[in-house]
Amino acid sequence: MQKEESEEFEIEFPPPLSKVDRLKRAAKFWSSALPIVGAYYSLSTEIYIRENVLGENLSTDDIEMLWSLQHQKGAEKLADTITSLKGFYVKTAQIIASRRDLFPMQYTEALSNFTDNVDPIPASLAKAVIEKELLHRDEKFEDVFVDFDETPLGAASIAQVHKATLTEKYGGPKEVAIKIQRPSIESKLMGDIANLKALAGSFRENDALPLDYYTVFAELEAQLQDEFDFVAEAVAMDRIYQTLSTTPDGLPCEPPLILPRPVPGLVSKRVLVMDYLEGVPLSRAREEMLKNGIDPDSPESKLFGRKLLKSLTEVFGRCILESGFFHADPHPGNIFVLKDGSIGLIDFGQVKQISGRARQTLAKVMIALDERQSDTNPDDLELIGNLALELGVELNEDAKDEAPAAVAMWLFDGSVETLPGGYDKGELSPNSPVKELKSFPQDLVLVGRSSILIKGLSNRLGIPWSLAKEWSTTARHCLEYKDSNDKGVIRFRDVLKVTKSWGKRRATGVVSKLPPSLRSKAASLILVMKERKERKRSSRNKT
Repeated sequence: MQKEESEEFEIEFPPPLSKVDRLKRAAKFWSSALPIVGAYYSLSTEIYIRENVLGENLSTDDIEMLWSLQHQKGAEKLADTITSLKGFYVKTAQIIASRRDLFPMQYTEALSNFTDNVDPIPASLAKAVIEKELLHRDEKFEDVFVDFDETPLGAASIAQVHKATLTEKYGGPKEVAIKIQRPSIESKLMGDIANLKALAGSFRENDALPLDYYTVFAELEAQLQDEFDFVAEAVAMDRIYQTLSTTPDGLPCEPPLILPRPVPGLVSKRVLVMDYLEGVPLSRAREEMLKNGIDPDSPESKLFGRKLLKSLTEVFGRCILESGFFHADPHPGNIFVLKDGSIGLIDFGQVKQISGRARQTLAKVMIALDERQSDTNPDDLELIGNLALELGVELNEDAKDEAPAAVAMWLFDGSVETLPGGYDKGELSPNSPVKELKSFPQDLVLVGRSSILIKGLSNRLGIPWSLAKEWSTTARHCLEYKDSNDKGVIRFRDVLKVTKSWGKRRATGVVSKLPPSLRSKAASLILVMKERKERKRSSRNKT
């Protein structure tokens, strides 16, 4: 009898947070967040007094050391707070950990463990959610799943994922991944983001912050609502797959990444059964390579890095410019390196649809950036700047004339060496063009996340990468297709392009299946050819 009571207790569904619990959670957040912010103001005041009142001559190294110590203290305090509170704060940690070009190293390192490592709910509770959401009245769990791995593949702030095998009744035997929503998580997370919005709003006019974080969190709040509906996520998975598996002219093509598909009949608002992708998240790829004796700096690894960069660029470029509907939560925990060396993209809970007008203007920005004669040509800067303003970017009243163009180049052209107007490329620099941003349109907040993820990867890999150049071909095609009177007509050049793309991916697949010694030599040869091609292209662009 005691055992039965214990089992019943284990699968009780947690109730939503009470009003008192929400107030306690908010109080704990504010009690931790305000001292962190206050400490930065205090240090800034201290440095000012020591230099301008007391007459101390602090060197650049002295000041950097003071800020470094403050970053370390703040990062540790923030990590402790997120560990205690969990919820949406974990998602915030994921964003910070993936933004090494925006946040100090102490923060990205302290919060990197939150990428895909959150305490899971008990397996008994996970199975209870599945039974409640998916099973018909006359069905048992074993009628749907032959086996169920009670150790989750991953646990995140909203849901966790388990591996299972379908029965023949549901198309098995087939390995699948089951995404299970944490019971009563919605009220907790919506309260968390309200706290973050309030904090960001308090410092909205502060020059010390590099971006308008209130706008960012407001957009994330709207997006978060959709993450609680797994039926909508399944629809999004299919829609993005459709975009990437066909050309704008309707020809079939191979997607640049592997995308899981939902299993028909096994989707509900809180449970989603989909294809299982065997691999590791990008956040653990380097660790996995070392474990398997692969040198992260080998030609093979560098070739994979280029493949990753190219694939992500193509995926987001096509989705954003062709349909305006794209994966809006890109971080290293959602990008998978699969066992066969291919790349997978998971978690379509956050998606974004931007307007047709915004898509067209973005396409014009890419083309203008790609076709500019130089980074200082006044006509080019005026055109690029006007298009940036057309997107809805608002700048400070005293911003330089070159500021709109500098913002566009900073966001979409990582290969630029010097920004116009004398602006610095680093976001944290007091002279960054980001400092000139008064408001950033919510439609583009998540487009920015995609572009900054790719820019961050290119920086890590040491590969100068211009999204504008890579996206310009798609941009031209989209604008030509919009204005064309012969939509639906299949052109020979489009067939040739699809065939060429298919051949390249097949060649990469063949290399990955070679013996290690031959694979390394083949990778070295391909890498040399790619670098030579890039140098020629760069040389042509400069002339």
